[in-house]
This record gives sequence, C-alpha cells and structure tokens, in this order.
Amino acid sequence: MSVTGRVRIGTRRSALALWQAGHVKAGLGRAWPNLNVEIVKVVTTGDRIRDRPLASIGGKALFVKELEEQLLQGDLDLAVHSMKDVPAVIPDGLDLVATTRREDAADAFVARAPDLTPGLAALPEGALVGTGSLRRACQIKSWRGDIRIAQIRGNVDTRLRKLDEGRVDALLLAVAALNRLGLSHRVTERVPFERCLPAVGQGALAIEARANDDRIRDLVAPLNHYETAICVEAERGFLSRLDGGCRVPIAGYAELYEQGVRLRGLVGRPDGSRIVLHEKCGEVTEAWTTGVALAENLLAKGAGELIGEVLAHGDGS
Repeated sequence: MSVTGRVRIGTRRSALALWQAGHVKAGLGRAWPNLNVEIVKVVTTGDRIRDRPLASIGGKALFVKELEEQLLQGDLDLAVHSMKDVPAVIPDGLDLVATTRREDAADAFVARAPDLTPGLAALPEGALVGTGSLRRACQIKSWRGDIRIAQIRGNVDTRLRKLDEGRVDALLLAVAALNRLGLSHRVTERVPFERCLPAVGQGALAIEARANDDRIRDLVAPLNHYETAICVEAERGFLSRLDGGCRVPIAGYAELYEQGVRLRGLVGRPDGSRIVLHEKCGEVTEAWTTGVALAENLLAKGAGELIGEVLAHGDGS
C-alpha cells in the first residue's frame, strides 16, 4: 500500500530530543517510503527555565506542555517524548498512540576519574554527585548517606561539561540517553536495578497524537513495540495511582516473563531516609490494573503517609 501526504513531528530542540524525533521519522520512512515527514522544533517551558529544580517549577510536565498545546491546535500531527517525561494524566483529546522498543532502562554512573572511581561503591566519603532527579538522589543516598547531591539540570552535553570542569565528582544519567547520543564510552558503571530502580517509562519513547486522529494512529502502528508497550502500561498504571506529583521520588520497572508481567515499584523520601519497595506480578492483559494494584500495596505499606510528609514539608524530613 502506498501512503503519501505530510506528517509533522513535534520535538524539543535538545540533541537527545532531536535524535528521538529522527528515530521516529526514520521508522515512518521505512514503513511508508512515500510519506513526507517533517520535524518541527518547539521550545518548552522546561527548556527555558534551567536555573531551578524541576520540582519547584512544575516537574517534567513542563517538557511536554507546549508540544501538547500545538497538537491540540492542529499545528503538529504527533509529538515524540521520552516516556519518563510524560505525566500520568494525558490531556483530554490526546492519547499515547505508540511506544517504541525500549533501550537499556538503567541509570549510568559517570565518573570524572573512572580509573579511580570505577563505580558508586568506590566514591570517596563526601563525594559530590550531580543529578536533577529526586528518584536517583533518594536511592543513592539510601545506600551511601555520606554522598552529597548537587542539583544539575540541562542537556546531557551541559551536564558532562560540568563534570569535566570539576564541578562535581560524578553524574547519574540515563544509559539510554548516552547510548543514543553515541556516548556509551562515558558510562563508568551501569547501576543495577537493585541499587537504583528506573523512572517509569525510562528508555522508551512515547508517540502522542490527537485521540481521534485515526490516520496518525495507523501510520505509527508499525513503530509500536508490543512487549515494551505492555511493560510501560503497567508502570504508568502504578504511577497513575500515586498522587506524588513531581516532589516525591517514585520509581517503577516492569518486565515480561513466561507467566505475565512482573512490576517493581518504589516510593521514597528525597533524602533517602525511608523507602517503600514492593513488587507484583499479573497477567499481560491486565498490565494497567497490575500497576494500580502494586501502588495500592505500597500505599498500604506506608507510602501514602510518606507521600503526605514529603508534600507537606517539601524535603520529606
């Protein structure tokens, strides 16, 4: 079948975001060679405000807000996001119409002097680690309470430059981001999930479009990766039940196994002084409800009180 016409892909302007949009464009090109695919660069609020922690300005939703507005206005046909940046609630009139095959979902430890610090365990007492993620800071601090955290935001190259300039001793970044940018050599250690559980959706890309746009839904169908989509559905079901906003460290990772889907979830204090962790298995056909059920388990184990503390006091202390 020959498909023609134009498709406008909305994306942020960072090198990583452009790689992601290009990846989706290439996939559409392979599926529909005669389709005219255009990449439209959009500056988001999250890109404009870089001098404050995300939690203080509205969270990761600020990386998708303008893209979603342009989708609703009809200026874009689809938008490509890092799945971990997509809030649990999608605006009315929009839908996640495809999920790409997941890259490595782990976090990366990137040391300034990898020969001296080949991993997190080798960091000297009081070392300064840069990250803009409360989730990463929480889990690392729970293990190494002596480590100091420096709030670092910005694109991957900006963070690496600050590391190379000696402003921090190490960074925590997503392995997927470094791999996609051709920077795999900067990964000093792939942090095990047992040490740092990933963000919901980490490593996967979300393709968002208008809910009633069947043309776009059909065009992106070949890009949807079934196994990843099931796992992300479970993770997002988990996230949707936890009303922690952007100020509460929340992590979730699902994987398929012979009997269905296995999901691990975590809620913690930003300073790592308390973490609630649990896992649940369910049928593949009930991925979302499995995620919700896991959240209910964590709430019953004290996550609700923990979330309330963090939201009331700001730092969970």
